[in-house]
Amino acid sequence: MANANYKILLVEDDQNFGDVLRSYLEMHDYAVTLATDGVLGLETFRKGQFDLCILDVMMPRKDGFTLAKDIRERDQEVPIIFLTAKTMKDDVLQGFKIGADDYIAKPFNSEELLLRIQAVLKRVNKLADPRDDQREFSIGKYHFNYPLRILTYNDASPGEENQWKLSPKEAELLRMFCKYLNDVTPRSEALTKIWHEDNYFTARSMDVFVTKLRKYLAKDGSIEIVNIHGNGFQLLVKDMV
Repeated sequence: MANANYKILLVEDDQNFGDVLRSYLEMHDYAVTLATDGVLGLETFRKGQFDLCILDVMMPRKDGFTLAKDIRERDQEVPIIFLTAKTMKDDVLQGFKIGADDYIAKPFNSEELLLRIQAVLKRVNKLADPRDDQREFSIGKYHFNYPLRILTYNDASPGEENQWKLSPKEAELLRMFCKYLNDVTPRSEALTKIWHEDNYFTARSMDVFVTKLRKYLAKDGSIEIVNIHGNGFQLLVKDMV
């Protein structure tokens, strides 16, 4: 994973620990700026552009919670991870109320922090899924042009209908199925991203659209859209499995 474009502000008053942690993250291609107290941390944040802030809680001059509040006044979106020796429930709750995205107690495994950073960046869409950029798809004997919303059957007989203009929701749903080809497309993700709501009525609407897509794809017997009970749907192309 290339992380060179992701800039991290690390605010840690223990200079030695901060240097070690910065070196570890830089080994994994993150660009890290270290500030050694909350006041310097806020000054550094004001001067730069960061994709993630990692804040120690117990610091001189300005503690991590106060610093997080100051950062949130300027930026509601930048993700924040707290580092702390405190594990009391009230402290954890206070951190999340301020707007923390995650919370990790010292001492911690450095690999765990790395995984948490990756998870937080994914949640805020800082790490793009390369599949999201794909615009054309091969599905068995079909070709799907997502921008034009055109589905073409490549093995049609003369005079046989071989091309369909999909509705916007049909195209969005088929694109998502293609993104998860031969894997499970989570129902909740499809409903949230396409219908913008996950409830009984939107789920029934999605079922109708799945039925429509099955009809479009019925000409190729190697293709199947399977209902995975309780999880979602799976677009299977059998000769690829």
